[in-house]
Amino acid sequence: MRQAQGAAAGRGSAAWLRAAFLDYFAERGHTKVPSASLVPQGDPSLLFTNAGMVPFKEVFLGTEQRPYRQAVSCQKCLRAGGKHNDLDNVGYTPRHHTFFEMLGNFSFGAYFKREAIAMAWEFLTEILALPPQRLWVTVFRDDDEAEAIWLQETGLPQGQIARLDEADNFWAMGEHGPCGPCSEIYYDHGPHLPGAPPGRGECGERYVEIWNLVFIQYDRLGDGQLVALPRPCIDTGMGLERIAAVMQGVHDNFDIDIFKALRQAVADLGDGVDAASPSCKVIADHIRACGFLLADGVKPSNEGRGYVLRRIMRRAVRHGAKLGLPSPFMHQLMDPLIACMGAAYPELADVRDQAQVMLLKEENRFTETLHHGLALLERAMEQLGAARCLPGAVAFQLADTYGFPLDLTADICRERGIQLDEAGFHEEMARQRERSKASRETEQTVDLSLHTGQASTFVGYESLDIQARVVGLLHEDREVSMLPEGAEGSVALDVTPFYPQGGGQVGDAGQLTLDGGRFMVRDTLARGGLIWHVGTMESGTLELGCEVRATVDRGRREAICRNHTATHLLHAALRTLYGAEATQQGSLVAPERLRFDVALDGPVAAEHRRQLEQMVNGHILADRVVATTEMTYQEAVAHGAVALFGERYGEVVRVLRVDGCSVELCGGTHVSRTGEIGLFKITDESGVQTGVRRLEAVTGLAALDWVQQAERVLQDASRLLNVPWPEVPTRLQDWAQRLRAMQEVQAQEAKETLRLRQENLVSQALAVGPVRVMVGYLGHIDPKLLRQAAEQLRRHFATVLVVVGGEQDGKGAWVVAVSADVATRLPASTINEMLSGLVCGRGGGRADWAQGGTAAAQLLPGALETLRDRLVQQLSSPS
Repeated sequence: MRQAQGAAAGRGSAAWLRAAFLDYFAERGHTKVPSASLVPQGDPSLLFTNAGMVPFKEVFLGTEQRPYRQAVSCQKCLRAGGKHNDLDNVGYTPRHHTFFEMLGNFSFGAYFKREAIAMAWEFLTEILALPPQRLWVTVFRDDDEAEAIWLQETGLPQGQIARLDEADNFWAMGEHGPCGPCSEIYYDHGPHLPGAPPGRGECGERYVEIWNLVFIQYDRLGDGQLVALPRPCIDTGMGLERIAAVMQGVHDNFDIDIFKALRQAVADLGDGVDAASPSCKVIADHIRACGFLLADGVKPSNEGRGYVLRRIMRRAVRHGAKLGLPSPFMHQLMDPLIACMGAAYPELADVRDQAQVMLLKEENRFTETLHHGLALLERAMEQLGAARCLPGAVAFQLADTYGFPLDLTADICRERGIQLDEAGFHEEMARQRERSKASRETEQTVDLSLHTGQASTFVGYESLDIQARVVGLLHEDREVSMLPEGAEGSVALDVTPFYPQGGGQVGDAGQLTLDGGRFMVRDTLARGGLIWHVGTMESGTLELGCEVRATVDRGRREAICRNHTATHLLHAALRTLYGAEATQQGSLVAPERLRFDVALDGPVAAEHRRQLEQMVNGHILADRVVATTEMTYQEAVAHGAVALFGERYGEVVRVLRVDGCSVELCGGTHVSRTGEIGLFKITDESGVQTGVRRLEAVTGLAALDWVQQAERVLQDASRLLNVPWPEVPTRLQDWAQRLRAMQEVQAQEAKETLRLRQENLVSQALAVGPVRVMVGYLGHIDPKLLRQAAEQLRRHFATVLVVVGGEQDGKGAWVVAVSADVATRLPASTINEMLSGLVCGRGGGRADWAQGGTAAAQLLPGALETLRDRLVQQLSSPS
């Protein structure tokens, strides 16, 4: 009761706990670090930030330095998709969520076990005033040190400490690298719930883990050996929702203050909706995930993070339909979400309008197909019989045709006690991928993840030609000490002017030279703290430790700089034309061209493309100063710098400012004045996925080449049409109108010819008993008209057999149509096989309708006559 009353007064609320945790550790020398984006910066191994330590991963690995050694944060996290996926369990358990907040304190060599345990104990028992007798602890089986600290310095009884094996109490970042034992703190929710203390059986619902203290003290080598780290670290994580449930005297996380408010907001949207229903819990959880993903720049799409967002949105919409909520409703929940969490996360209010528009559009798009898909699913379930297993083909049809993510179908099946053939679904999906011929850009496959403990220094902003020392060599994905002449490989230098691929910009090319040798660099990549130069040993040999001259291809770099600065000018122009919601979704900056993906709901019209070109070229003509400065990330954002989602930024960032035009975070290379770009020309516009458009452009001499080529095409058209070039469009329009008129006349003539041929077939129909037989060749004909002709001929008689054929573009085609009574004696599929054998063709169909084709169109007229004779003979013989 004490806790519940405290929550009502503010103490114990989620907002109070968040502030209390941050303030407690800040008072003890920790730097408050704002929550990072849900989109991990520069970490392709993760779909989303799923733990508090993710933003500090490079610090733990030793490849990044921070200006502090102790940190505290409340990190936004999301587990839905990929390896860490809680989506299917949300709404069915008390503690599974897609979005959650992770409280954590971290030490990068500043303190270790004793201090971490002491502060955790003090915070729980003194700041939160939790009864010690309700706290239970686990330690790793071999961690005598941690157990001794718990016993001697907190006074926790031996009976409340359990030693567990590696599976439960040993943490590792991966198969190799930093790792160490951990100590977990559990809270006893009381004897009215089932469960045994940690280490004595299943904890059940009674004993719930609330805080994990990880002691990172080893480096696991490739052979599995554990080597003590010279500077052990601390990584802790406590779920805000779990500790809020403890403080507010509830067992279910969905009963804490934030979720109660959101559940009630959901219930208020309908009539007689129970706020405690599982569907209300699902929607309350999912609006948090949707709101924060949209705030962090994720847009619904059919791949990657965007598809996870779409799945979450659609799952919420389905539960809304289950509750009978009037659609659309999701966009109405942004304001309640902001009311609950906007004070801690102001980015929610910043994107309120854009998020509401996105939620509204996505829900409307899905609602159009939701009811049809549910009807199909209902019919399929009714036909299951005793098997009670939904075929994978049905789940695939729901996904492919009606936009039902697999987990949504699985959700509905689980509610109805029906199994789902997921293996069959994935087989259907694999078949679809095999049928798809969509090309994808290939990715660099060279393994450059070698962990050497060294780091390369990039000096390419200031110089393109320097002396450097070789600190790493790879050949055929193996570490070597020497590259022979002719070998393909990768070279790491201690210092380099070569810019590594990143932020959409391609890597530099050039050469590494030494006495008697030259290594041609075709690409540059950054991995594991080192900058690797990928290429070929053109002459001589290269050895580890030798000195080389590193020279970047200056002309190529300058072209890249022109295109990179142009992307910033284009981004600024797009935001001017369409507003702040026109955010960058991806880019490619190469020497010969640039590509820019932008969040827009529809195509960029031709007139808008002209306006964009005018704005960008206006900035180029103004010859604006392009300057870069370094500052902290927080300072940059405070100065209005635009940060691009999906990019990784350190504590100190590089800010690119184009005077009077643009301020963005960017580590790439750029011109010093916009006039150096010369000319900007958009060459193409296309759609990438729903809500994302792609613009392609060229600059400098490449833009001039494009304009001159277009001019040559226009001049050729002017010469061929014998009109001045300004009159070319008018003349082409005139010719197009004439062509359409000719085609219409030809179409009418073809229809009339077809009508006469059909009438001729009807008048000459052979009577074989009760059956009227019409078999004929209709000449050059569109396959669609051929099918229509067969259907029209079949309607002329009650008992009928029709076979008509024709030719288009050198290929023959035919259709077989028979009445139902003829189909029982001589199926259309059988007739189809007979004709296929005569013309080396193939086809298929039903008993009353079939069709086929052949590459030997010249055989079809004679084959139809032969077929007619055989059919008459077969129909004339006794049944």
